[in-house]
Amino acid sequence: MTTDRSARTTETPQDQPAEVSNWDIVNHYFDIATERLELREDIAAVMRSSYREVQVQVPVSLSDGKIHVFSGFRVQHNGARGPYKGGIRFHPEVDLDEVRALAMLMTWKTAVVGIPYGGAKGGVNVNPRELEQSELQAVARSFMDKIEKVLGPTRDIPAPDVGTNAQTMAWLMDEYGKLHGHTPAIVTGKPIALEGSQGREAATGRGVVYVLEEIADELDMSFDDMTFAIQGFGNVGSWAARILHDKGAKLVAVDTVDGSIRSDAGIDPHRLDEFLFSEEGDITDFPDSESTSKAEFLATDCDVFIPAALGGMIHEHNADLLNCRVLLEGANSPTTPKADSILSDKGVYIAPDVLCNAGGVIVSYFEWVQNLQHFLWDEAEVNGRLEKIIKRGFREVAQKCEDEDIPPRIAAYELGIERVVEASRTRGYIA
Repeated sequence: MTTDRSARTTETPQDQPAEVSNWDIVNHYFDIATERLELREDIAAVMRSSYREVQVQVPVSLSDGKIHVFSGFRVQHNGARGPYKGGIRFHPEVDLDEVRALAMLMTWKTAVVGIPYGGAKGGVNVNPRELEQSELQAVARSFMDKIEKVLGPTRDIPAPDVGTNAQTMAWLMDEYGKLHGHTPAIVTGKPIALEGSQGREAATGRGVVYVLEEIADELDMSFDDMTFAIQGFGNVGSWAARILHDKGAKLVAVDTVDGSIRSDAGIDPHRLDEFLFSEEGDITDFPDSESTSKAEFLATDCDVFIPAALGGMIHEHNADLLNCRVLLEGANSPTTPKADSILSDKGVYIAPDVLCNAGGVIVSYFEWVQNLQHFLWDEAEVNGRLEKIIKRGFREVAQKCEDEDIPPRIAAYELGIERVVEASRTRGYIA
């Protein structure tokens, strides 16, 4: 895909990700929730800290003939409710603090939607856009070779994340299998040909839409006249856009790392997906749309804004630009605490990441269950079960919001923390 690097050199602070880290964001809400729950300081310290943190060397020979050494991470945050679960991302900015924060978020996320997992996360600080397919495979296999001792189908089960996909999971599964025998349940998000689950690729985006259906009922919104904008057109953003489009909503703006486009007449996300990933086109060349700046994209008048890129993209320098009624967090930690306050003061309904983007881990759970049984479900069953679980989670969070007059994010964090504390006490980990 063509990258417009010149456009990035003129970005303003409004366009840049926040300097606030994922670790700062997750801990901010953790502190608010534990204070409201009146959790003892010693128990809060257990809940905050990770059970295990692994950093490994990932040396790989690349096409330039040199050995490049990347750093790989796997953080297992809390396993009181079940095996550790969390994605593996390939991104140049991956570091221990980011992985640690995302692992903690995963612990609360699995608890909020009531699936029997703990939280984990992993990553390698590599830019997949700069590597050939064979080089990516080498990175994946080398990483698995270094961390396989802390993984296992009843211990820790990775999945795709930013910069990784079903193919990456196939490489990881195969590498693990060389040491332990064929074990499809070691990873989720695999290709269908390797016992992956129907509906897994679209699961996170579909879950975002299921949450919006509940919000739309609450706010008396209709999909037929709904407009929406997507920040990030990767797996989550593209699937959410396509599913919403098929329900009658109109996509009016899209932002990617390579540029932004708008169209009052609407953008067909099916055509855009084909244009970007089949034809390898530049998004700013997409027909029947106009190229815009990042700030103009953020200011797009729409009913729903879906951040589905990286953390900290909505922050104190650009939050006031947003002109939407609902913010659906498809990404992890996309909104900083100051931005959250700005948007809340404007009356924006914020659906937090800890609930909104849980569709991926829910269907990963389904895939894991199918692998353990060696029995496959059809896509209708997968989607039906996903809808039931994530909407139940929404209703439980909404009920807590109503009962205690608190925003959805704090309600979700409190629910998640309460459930992990209960499991920890029942196991005897804490008094």
